[in-house]
Amino acid sequence: MNANANDNANIAELSSQPSPPPATESLDPVASYSAWRKKKDTETLQGTQPQPQAAMESFLKQHSAYDVLPVSYRQIVLDTTLLVKKALSVLMQYNIVSAPLWDSTKRKFAGMLTATDFINLIQFYYSHSSYSAAIREMDQFQISQLRDVEKLIGVPPPELFSLHPLQSLYDACQLLVESRAHRLPLVDVDSETGEEMIVSVLTQYRILKFIAMNYQDEKTLRQPLSELKIGIYTDLAVADLSSPVMSVIDMFVKRRISSVPIVDEDGVVLNVFETVDVMVCTLVKAGVYRDLDLCVAEALLRRPEDFAGVHTCTLNDSLSSIFGTIRKSQVHRLIVVDSGNKLKGIVSLSDIMRYLIKGNDAKPSSTTNTATTTTASTTTSTSSSMPDPNFNPAPSSTSTATELNKQEEPPVAEEVTPTSF
Repeated sequence: MNANANDNANIAELSSQPSPPPATESLDPVASYSAWRKKKDTETLQGTQPQPQAAMESFLKQHSAYDVLPVSYRQIVLDTTLLVKKALSVLMQYNIVSAPLWDSTKRKFAGMLTATDFINLIQFYYSHSSYSAAIREMDQFQISQLRDVEKLIGVPPPELFSLHPLQSLYDACQLLVESRAHRLPLVDVDSETGEEMIVSVLTQYRILKFIAMNYQDEKTLRQPLSELKIGIYTDLAVADLSSPVMSVIDMFVKRRISSVPIVDEDGVVLNVFETVDVMVCTLVKAGVYRDLDLCVAEALLRRPEDFAGVHTCTLNDSLSSIFGTIRKSQVHRLIVVDSGNKLKGIVSLSDIMRYLIKGNDAKPSSTTNTATTTTASTTTSTSSSMPDPNFNPAPSSTSTATELNKQEEPPVAEEVTPTSF
């Protein structure tokens, strides 16, 4: 970090005992200090005092998106003419949940294939077609046709955006926050042919882990969540272990969310059902849209053994402690619980990144891991008696972010990147 950056970091750092003004400001030191103190108090009331965002912005602008990439990696790229069922097979083969798309006709980047695309497809066929008809159509369904499905179910198509790998990490974070996306494709242009080249894909997790590993000004990250007001704590979408998987999928589509906490009749967190579970729990993998009426508990039993578990925190945890968890485990969200492990809220990576860039003025997006409308719960008296294979019932009782199951999480597309297709 250069001298200017250090100065900016020092300016951004709040001090409980600020230094008095220079003696040259006034011939009367008492009057000078009183005027200066009054000015600082006014700035505090007006919200103009230095924020952690100033130091963070300085840090992020010193690094490019390319700096976050691993030293060695491979990248899967799927052609838009590929059949959806073959694309799914590729994702399952390499244990990934997303991949960038390439339009071989136009010779350019064409977006991302994610779990959301499969969710939309499932929701459409489940509502508009029989199982046998869906199977026949799926055999010839290409990736390029997914945009047509979005129109039919009334879902807005994903924005097409990318970033040059040499642009600053601050630009990358801003683009992710403004687009409300979870991943950012890095696209370069061949200097000889002028054609686009897909370099890699940055995820929120990879960026936040880079910050957690390299950002040194931890003093700006010590406020607890209760003061920072990061995350969503009202109108949470929830389900129980007996809820049909299809009802949870409906929540994903209609409310544009990526996870639903699974709770018992007392509101105690048992697990979390995520959009990726539609893929990794073999709901699609083992029969293409079969068994969607099975309950959440049965679906969770199909999770792979290396499932990372559910990460929790409390309102007393700070961003610094959450970054400690991000350094050790691949985290996509933290479930906020009380001392009795009851659901209080959800803090997503989007919420954290939005705070780092925009501060307390940032408003949570509708695409975070919670819902911002009415609560959807299907709790029944049988839910508490159904087994949950991935939950450790011990509540979170420490002041740092904790895990309910400490296992390594399967890699995502940006971390395991084989050859192009």
